[in-house]
Amino acid sequence: QVVVHDVNELTEKLFPIVEAMQKHFSAGSGTYYSDSIFFLSVAMHRIMPKEITQIIQVDLDLKYKANIRELFDEFNNFPEGAVIGIAREMQPVYRHTFWQYRRENPQTKVGEPPPDGLPGFNSGVLLLNLEAMRQSKLYNQLLEPTVVQKLTEKYHFKGHLGDQDFFTMVGMEYPELFHVLDCTWNRQLCTWWKDRGYSDVFDQYFQCEGEVKIYHGNCNTPIPED
Repeated sequence: QVVVHDVNELTEKLFPIVEAMQKHFSAGSGTYYSDSIFFLSVAMHRIMPKEITQIIQVDLDLKYKANIRELFDEFNNFPEGAVIGIAREMQPVYRHTFWQYRRENPQTKVGEPPPDGLPGFNSGVLLLNLEAMRQSKLYNQLLEPTVVQKLTEKYHFKGHLGDQDFFTMVGMEYPELFHVLDCTWNRQLCTWWKDRGYSDVFDQYFQCEGEVKIYHGNCNTPIPED
């Protein structure tokens, strides 16, 4: 069953919820009404009908090598308290974004590569447990403008990647809200940061063992042919 949602209608509902966070995580200098759609996943639980309990949200630049039905099975692996399933970012983008916090906290795991570090998230493949998001007192508190402001100040955070930045910053503080998907479910191919001063550590972020289930051709990277 296919249901088409009007973008303008969704944006109208979204804007009041995400307006405050847009200035922290949008590319533009202001809060553009149209930017709200890049925060759809953050407040999906507030605007979708109550009978919809789980949603998988995906980018368009993906190539599926496995049945998407298998990805739905990942909802069963959510630990207690987790509301969102998401894979790690596979470039040192957040090593870069959190530079000031990292300088002030040299022992931090923030921005460090896996398996022990916190490299941040990539929102190309998202499992949203809408029911859990609705029930989670903690998650809904994090949508409050004052709480967002407090966290951005703590981490000196200024991003431009929308929902991905929000989830990354929240994940540094409250990792228990997230079920980390294996990299094979969001095998990102972009290597933009490799030649931007991070060639020495790039491969620690970029490596991904196992058979790829979904390729993500982010930053217009060609996806391998079969």
